[in-house]
Amino acid sequence: MEPTSAPQQYAPFTPSPETSPNKPSATSGILHFLRSISGTVGLLIAAPLLALFLTAHVFQPYEVDGASMETTLQNTDRLIVFKLPKTISNITGSDYTPHRWDIIVFDRPKNLSAPDSTKHLIKRVIGLPGERVVVKDGSVTVFNKDNPDGFNPDKDKEYTRGFTSTPGNADITVGTNEVFVLGDNRTNSSDSRVFGTISTEIIVGRASARFIPVNAMKKL
Repeated sequence: MEPTSAPQQYAPFTPSPETSPNKPSATSGILHFLRSISGTVGLLIAAPLLALFLTAHVFQPYEVDGASMETTLQNTDRLIVFKLPKTISNITGSDYTPHRWDIIVFDRPKNLSAPDSTKHLIKRVIGLPGERVVVKDGSVTVFNKDNPDGFNPDKDKEYTRGFTSTPGNADITVGTNEVFVLGDNRTNSSDSRVFGTISTEIIVGRASARFIPVNAMKKL
């Protein structure tokens, strides 16, 4: 008879705790902790940088200082100023011109005598490039190619509820990359009647909304 060999016995293999795939090693735990810490630190760094970018180029809160835009805006009102269109024009090198009746924030004109604390002004756009703006006998008239006989830009506008006339005298032709601006409080506003037209280069952005006081929030 041919000898038969006994079946070989194999001891089952049980991974040691050090090599068990189901149990993370000390090294992997440290790496996970470091990744968690680095993610948190990165978020803490990125958040303020993002906030700075947004306020510098997209939108920024401003506080109204003074009464020149009453009754549309009141002293200490807080606004959101939308800056993105101006930012895009700066990047692309294109001209930026706001729309008529926009409320804009702009750097204080150099020829305006005002306290050093006055860094910006807020006014309403009335005249656009190429137009002639005349202030006379208490009213405003804008002349352009579509209205050679002139029109009153204040007619039937909600903001005119705060005044009945526009004092002063002016006869100004708005140049390229310029706008003519007026405050809604026509009897108490230093505007283009005083310092002339402003360059669109000094415009910061358009006031798009009032968010304080909360009970008077509205889109502008």
